[in-house]
Amino acid sequence: MEHVAILGASNNPSRYAYKAQIQLIEQGHIVYPVSLHEEEILGLKSYHSLLEIDHNIDTVTVYINPTHLKQVDNHLIELKPKRVIFNPGSESTEVMNHLKEEGIFVQSACTLVLLSIQQFEARGRAQ
Repeated sequence: MEHVAILGASNNPSRYAYKAQIQLIEQGHIVYPVSLHEEEILGLKSYHSLLEIDHNIDTVTVYINPTHLKQVDNHLIELKPKRVIFNPGSESTEVMNHLKEEGIFVQSACTLVLLSIQQFEARGRAQ
């Protein structure tokens, strides 16, 4: 079980972030949705910023456009997750390299695929 922040969480059932939140919860993870627009997603309080989360986060899974990542780059570093997953379409080489320099494990992958093949949990991953 991991503590997972979903950056770009959504109440829209057609969005991959929404589908990932359902799967994460079903697999026993503790989820922290992060959305600028939502107050609650799937019955969970939504945070408007990563910095509002007052728990240690194992993984941040990213579902925002890479053009917006520069605005949250320092928030990711301040949060100090063990890992940040950049889902397809969210990748930013600049931000990914910055996180790596700060000792955060970076992964380009689809959270839904990792969950479906039981490869999501980060335990034992080299930093």
